[in-house]
Amino acid sequence: MSSVPVFVGLDYHDEGIEVNVMAAGGEILATRHCPNDWKAVVAVVPSNCRIVGAAIEACCGAADFAEELIQKAGWSVDLAHPGFVARMKQNPDKTDFGDARMLADLERVGYLPRVWLAPQELRQLRRLVRYRQQLAEERKNLKLRIGAALREDRIQRPAARPWTQAWIHWLTKTADLGEQSRWVIHRQLRKLEQTAQELTMVERRLAKLMANDPVVQKLLMQQGVGLITAVTLRAEIGRFDRFRTGKQLARFCGVTPRNASSGKRQADAGLIKAGNPQLRAVLIETAHRLMRFDARWVILGASLRHRTRSGSIAAAAVANRWVRWLFHQMQTIGEAA
Repeated sequence: MSSVPVFVGLDYHDEGIEVNVMAAGGEILATRHCPNDWKAVVAVVPSNCRIVGAAIEACCGAADFAEELIQKAGWSVDLAHPGFVARMKQNPDKTDFGDARMLADLERVGYLPRVWLAPQELRQLRRLVRYRQQLAEERKNLKLRIGAALREDRIQRPAARPWTQAWIHWLTKTADLGEQSRWVIHRQLRKLEQTAQELTMVERRLAKLMANDPVVQKLLMQQGVGLITAVTLRAEIGRFDRFRTGKQLARFCGVTPRNASSGKRQADAGLIKAGNPQLRAVLIETAHRLMRFDARWVILGASLRHRTRSGSIAAAAVANRWVRWLFHQMQTIGEAA
């Protein structure tokens, strides 16, 4: 007896998975809510069926589960972009059955909005890079809280540059703070010091981890790119050769303008919002450095600022063009990455 080709949709949750098995004609052959275990999922598929493709929405834990199905069950599994899948639904109601059926149907007709399944090593690197980003955000918030406390007590600040040793000495020794304000700021400064130490440890770990990575080493050779920029690009982009063009890469990074044209009206509506915000922020910061220190980008940045009257818009445009240029520089890495 010949096997029946089927497509599988998986609605993933920590406590269980909704499985929907669909035939090539759209008929549902099996549906079941089973434990979060690859063997249980495989057991749902009838024995006379052959898996053509399976789909699972990209979410926390889904990549590891997809990799289990690929390696242990031999399935072909695609990760789906959850935002685009949600827009394609024809029903405002949300159920696990409906989500799994939608994924199976999109896989069947070839309309599944796929995202790249990064290898395990890269997913671990992302975890470390994003932990470093969380620490940097925490450091920024602590500084903002201390500044807010000084404004609230109407403290006149010294001429010293904020957060230098001289400024911190003034804050801890001579600033005319109230008793409770001094106690709170003292604890915030202690948290700030601990966060700075943790940041240093993470950055040393990143440097050691990426010491022999060819992509990171090639990125570090580029003007305006330091360790944090390089490892962020490596973690979020992964492989540069998985993109067909520099324009496609720039769109993935979220540094291209969003088209808002209608009829004869042609207009842009700011940067697209689909990209990773941390990756976009790193690229904008890189553009600002390039516009100050790299002759080629200094000229372009000055021209854009003259036309747009905005440094932020100019930096976004420079980031867009730099990413497209970088795409071609990184093609020599190829399969070594």
